[in-house]
Amino acid sequence: MSSVVGSESVATDATLEPPPAPERGSARMALFVGGVVLALVGGFGLGRMNTDSAGSSAGTPSAVGDHTHAPGTGAHEHGPGTTTTGGTATAGTEVGGLSLSASGFTLVPTTSAFQPGREQPFQFQVLGTDRRPVTKFTVVHDKQLHLIVARRDLSGYQHLHPTMAPDGTWTVPLTLATPGIWRAYADFTALDATGKETAATLGVDLVVNGDYTPTALPAAAREATVGEFTVTYEGTPQVGATQPLLFRVFANGSPVAGLERYLGAYGHLVTLRAGDLGYVHVHPEEQLVGGAVKFWLAAPSPGSYRMFFDFQVAGVVHTAEFTLIVP
Repeated sequence: MSSVVGSESVATDATLEPPPAPERGSARMALFVGGVVLALVGGFGLGRMNTDSAGSSAGTPSAVGDHTHAPGTGAHEHGPGTTTTGGTATAGTEVGGLSLSASGFTLVPTTSAFQPGREQPFQFQVLGTDRRPVTKFTVVHDKQLHLIVARRDLSGYQHLHPTMAPDGTWTVPLTLATPGIWRAYADFTALDATGKETAATLGVDLVVNGDYTPTALPAAAREATVGEFTVTYEGTPQVGATQPLLFRVFANGSPVAGLERYLGAYGHLVTLRAGDLGYVHVHPEEQLVGGAVKFWLAAPSPGSYRMFFDFQVAGVVHTAEFTLIVP
């Protein structure tokens, strides 16, 4: 799947006395050149600062420069060499999936009506600006498209991978267990004829007939039980500041040594915001850090969130769920 980065800027504020009229053109040129030099030096300094901190914190993601988030999309823009099997960390801050149309793409499902507890094929196309189905996608974390589904009360999470027909129609068997409004997110990176990659996350509501009884959001906690496993996390996401989150998996009180790669990484983290279901999908660092799966996340805003952490042990994928409250 497919995960919810910050930008740094340097501003200067100077008041200059107007030069004598005959020298005004030269002054303007000097000011322009000086500004360019300042921007280059400042950028170099910031780059060095980021690199140095990466080396001193067991892998602060240098890949933040390779995976940036387009405002309002929550989607990944991949730098060269980071788009095939994954394994490169991303840092989440912007939310996506709030619209069925974004970044020049539109999600068009063949149906949005489902019966509770009954498996049905969910089919859709992604249309480009020319209103034609997109048929070329970049493989990101082993898949061309990640489909995330959850009910609007943040229950019933599913991470699925549809298959695409030559005409650009995606299909996946989908069972929505209970009545209510569900949200489906298509997380992908499209590839155009020139080789340009454009990432987007599109969202659409699915309706399941029947009486809807919303499930209350569980209390915030740093520990979750998934079958025989206990999962904990360390770190506190903050608004406007990217922070590390470390997830650890235990069995019978001992750390699990056999954590396996799933979709090219040791874990995937999807965060959904209560209220509007804003979506952030974050990928971890390449290697485990002290046995933990390390992500980088900045909270997009204050509010309540549900975090879904996917991990794999002995070939089986499990999902630990956490409620997060950001003041």
